[in-house]
Amino acid sequence: MERQRALSGIKPTHLPHWGNYFGMIEPAVELSRECETFYFIADYHAMTTPRAAEDSRAYSYQTAATLIAAGMDPQHTVLWRQSDVPEVLELSWLLSCVTGFGLVERAHSFKDARAKGVDINFGTVGYPVLMAADILLYDADLVPVGKDQTQHLEMTRDMVGYFNQQFLGNSGHDADGVWSGKGLKRPEAVIRDATGVVPGIDGRKMSKSYDNHIPVFGNPKKIRKRLMSVVTDSKGLEDRKDPDSCNVYALYSLFANAAEQEEMSARYREGNYGYGHAKQAVFEKSQEYFAPMQERFENLLEDQEALEEVLQEGARKARLTARPVLERVRDLVGLPAPRGFVGMAN
Repeated sequence: MERQRALSGIKPTHLPHWGNYFGMIEPAVELSRECETFYFIADYHAMTTPRAAEDSRAYSYQTAATLIAAGMDPQHTVLWRQSDVPEVLELSWLLSCVTGFGLVERAHSFKDARAKGVDINFGTVGYPVLMAADILLYDADLVPVGKDQTQHLEMTRDMVGYFNQQFLGNSGHDADGVWSGKGLKRPEAVIRDATGVVPGIDGRKMSKSYDNHIPVFGNPKKIRKRLMSVVTDSKGLEDRKDPDSCNVYALYSLFANAAEQEEMSARYREGNYGYGHAKQAVFEKSQEYFAPMQERFENLLEDQEALEEVLQEGARKARLTARPVLERVRDLVGLPAPRGFVGMAN
């Protein structure tokens, strides 16, 4: 039986934090051992937030190094930089022509920007359409998402419906969801939130935008300082504590095995165990967990030419998959077959 194709992307926004790792990177590496996997560095998506050109380039290399250091094998996974496959922009435009503005207005990214009163660029408005193109350009079967990200995939599935209905006159899928091979393929979500939402130092979901994150890589003293500022309740050393409502315990559970979690839980409930002790335990376990990965990461970054070769080879493979999809779409909408693609032989 042919393996299903899974696809996901990660924005290159500086070094990854624990939420990035446990929410996307670790599940992506695990899935790469089970499926045919396509993973891209979403540098087009990152451009909705302006940054210096040198930073953008550096972040892309750091993201590639992170994925490989975490265990992703470029020999078995197609790994590329989004901007190296320009076909995604053409498909994004074609999708935008069948997608109503009401749908994109409901996107979390758009609603959040509007609620905060920030200037909304068109990249923010079109973000869900480009995200759909990222998925549909490769006939992806599966898209791993967190529970808080399912809206993105539902919007993609909606766009498949709009496109296929307009240009095929039907959904392109039978009653059992089996794709006909015509039009665009409707992907399925893979909800992989075994660890739940990773809390930041303020208790909210860990995010760079909240500045509540803890980096995977970096100076141990700075990482420990961030950990020691994790918000807790006001209970003292002698007081009994509830591990199930404690952010420190939630972070410890990311790294500790079942027996270690049970031991800390018992100490919480017995009392005479302070939050400072628990934070130190989290620091030690996290350093032990990430140390081998950090060494691999630093070694990879020392040879950016080798990283660039990996990304270019990944882009070549990605474009070989994308080209027939775009040709199929062009034929349906009445555009001429492409004479050739930049950087590819006819």
